[in-house]
Amino acid sequence: MARMIHIFEIIDKNKRKIYLTRERWKHITSPTSPHSYMTNYLESIKDVLISPNKIINSVNDNTKANYYKYNKKRKQHMKVIVKYLNGKGFVISAYFVRSII
Repeated sequence: MARMIHIFEIIDKNKRKIYLTRERWKHITSPTSPHSYMTNYLESIKDVLISPNKIINSVNDNTKANYYKYNKKRKQHMKVIVKYLNGKGFVISAYFVRSII
């Protein structure tokens, strides 16, 4: 089994370890992805995890949480979706939304 290569690993606002794998980053920024514009927002993703405006646990899946932070330049909230397994979190996706749901 191939070892997952991490783009980054940080400690979030709640002192939990979260990482972004190369595979997920390629998925998010793929030219065919609706979120391909996220290529320029890697540092912003880290910032959302470290100092979010809001964290909302998923209603449908207790292993997922949505992190939000307002981006003044885009006038939208960046949403970073994290899944937790075995005490660690990993980024599933990241994109901008108009409002926090």
